[in-house]
Formats: sequence, C-alpha cells, structure tokens
Amino acid sequence: MAIIISLLALLATFYQLYLQRLHNEKSLKPLGQIDVGDRKTHIYVHIQNNGLGPLIIKNVVFIKDGITYKTISECLKLAPKSYWHISLKGIDKKVILPNAYFVIFDKNTENNSPEEIEDIKKQLTPITLKVSCRDIYDNKFSFERNLEWFSRHIHSEDN
Repeated sequence: MAIIISLLALLATFYQLYLQRLHNEKSLKPLGQIDVGDRKTHIYVHIQNNGLGPLIIKNVVFIKDGITYKTISECLKLAPKSYWHISLKGIDKKVILPNAYFVIFDKNTENNSPEEIEDIKKQLTPITLKVSCRDIYDNKFSFERNLEWFSRHIHSEDN
C-alpha cells in the first residue's frame, strides 16, 4: 500500500510540474507590437514588448513595393546619418525586455521644414515591417504592420 501511495504522489508531483510549466509559459509570454508616432518634433517606428516575458527577435524585414529589404535605410532616400536606426543585419538575435522597445526608425524633426517632414512621412508610408521572433520557451511567432499610418495627415497634391 505504501508503494502505491508513493507512486501516486510521484505522479501527482510530475503533473504539478507540468501544470506549473504551462502556467509559466502562458504568463511569461511577450506581446510584440510595432509602435509608430509622429509628434511635433519626433517621428519614430519602434518594436515594443508589452508582455511579461522577453521578446527574442530573430529577423526583421521591410517590404516596399513587393521587394524585401533587410534594413530600413535601403527603403528610404534619406541620408542614413540623419536619423537613428539599428540594423539587425548579421546579428543572430535581439532581445527586448518587458516594457522596453527597439528602435527601428527615429528622427528628430525639430530643424526640418514642414515640407521635409511630409517627405519623410511619404517615404515611410509604403513600407511594411515584418518581425519574426520567439519567446524563452522557443514558441515562434511573427507580426507585421504597414506604415500607412504616416499618411493620415499628408496633404494631397490636389488641395
């Protein structure tokens, strides 16, 4: 009888370990989001982690006019030194901690004319950003966002 009780206790322990791992896996899930903004003197595109676990980025690609690019500087006609960007080209992976973000594009427009700011927004508009990532339990997922949001205040040529 003692052996049966010991085996049942051992099985219950292993089942509890399994449930604990499932709980941890669900509660430590990263929630990736592509965050965009154009404030008065600031235009940016970030990859934000709004979850409780680290977001491990494996790959970031930019799609413009059906062509895939590895860096945002390949999609823009701006001087690469005029804006903040980090290339993941050649990097095995990038980790974004919870409640942190990774800069894809960041431009201070304080010294730019309204026409230059509008041109930057027009260049960002046709780009789609696609992120492939995983969590610490090696669950793979991806998310994407087109940057058409920047065109919401662009004046048309007809006005």
